[in-house]
Amino acid sequence: MSTFITRFDTSGSGIRLAVKDLIDVEGVLTTAGCRVVARSAQPAVVDAPLLAGARAAGARIVGKTNLHELAFGTTGVNSHFGTPVNPVDARRIPGGSSSGSAVAVANDDADVAYGSDTGGSIRIPSACCGTTGLKTTHGRISLAGVWPLAPSMDTIGPMARDVAGLVAGMQLLEPGFTQAAPVAPLVGRFRPGDVDPAIDDSISRVLEASEAEVVDVELEGWAAAEQASGVVIVSEAWESDGHLVAHRDELGRDVADRLEAGRAITAHQRAGAHETQARWRAHLADVLSRVQCIVLPTTRTFPPLLVEGPERTNLAALTQPVNLAGFPALALPVPGAGPVPASMQIVGPEWGEELLLCAGLHFEAAARSLA
Repeated sequence: MSTFITRFDTSGSGIRLAVKDLIDVEGVLTTAGCRVVARSAQPAVVDAPLLAGARAAGARIVGKTNLHELAFGTTGVNSHFGTPVNPVDARRIPGGSSSGSAVAVANDDADVAYGSDTGGSIRIPSACCGTTGLKTTHGRISLAGVWPLAPSMDTIGPMARDVAGLVAGMQLLEPGFTQAAPVAPLVGRFRPGDVDPAIDDSISRVLEASEAEVVDVELEGWAAAEQASGVVIVSEAWESDGHLVAHRDELGRDVADRLEAGRAITAHQRAGAHETQARWRAHLADVLSRVQCIVLPTTRTFPPLLVEGPERTNLAALTQPVNLAGFPALALPVPGAGPVPASMQIVGPEWGEELLLCAGLHFEAAARSLA
């Protein structure tokens, strides 16, 4: 089954948890969705520490989910382990890299799934499959026992069918987690260019129905942040996975090409990207000191068809800059006139997951009133 690389016994009680197959589970191989890695992998000796809360709560790990190879792509297409089928429209990509995790919760194979998000890998498949996903603050959830892509931007977070599922997922990742008290947030609306009008209209309708106070905000340096995030990701990916290029013929061509691009990044380019990162973090923090959250689309377009060559679509254009800052962000499906639900991205302040999920519940209720 392309949704899962490994399936486990699902009998018993407790929250059903799916785990992206770059997170160590004791006694199970970690493949990172890569045939080269799988060939030499040994069963994990211990769980990744981030699983401790789920184990203590009696969650049932139902399987390890498929992903875009090495978590290094946004389409979710995997030629080695199969491509998870988008449950909303089987002709369309499931999104990546946490494709299997999004499909698992959409198909009710799991109540919660763990995904990773380096440049949008939780939020993009959530947008493609009409589900919710939370990219956490960088450093909030331990990355020990997680196959790395770009460690300075890698994060782990929960994925679910709705925001209540994300709250449950955070409670497994961080026992004692509680969402903030409900309140209509002061929203900063960011309007990036070249967005499908149907997506933009869907977000407008939800904001209007929510009765939240909305002000337009400008995010200076957005384009520079998008470019810098790409430099950081590919250069660190080369450091993490560049050794696998020795087996290039066994890697997906798209992944191999990205790894090779990372090899070419110079120290000067990396230094410039980190200077941009510092300015961008400060600017985003300043904007979020004046509003409680920032709302924008998760992706500029609806998920492309598999036959359209989706690897040429920049699905991470509206997600990568958030990773560069390290702040948390939530992807929330909203009803619209497109081929699948549109997706609203809600960005919160650093360490602001409690507030962000509260805002997510508020907007989710507004979205349901329009369905």
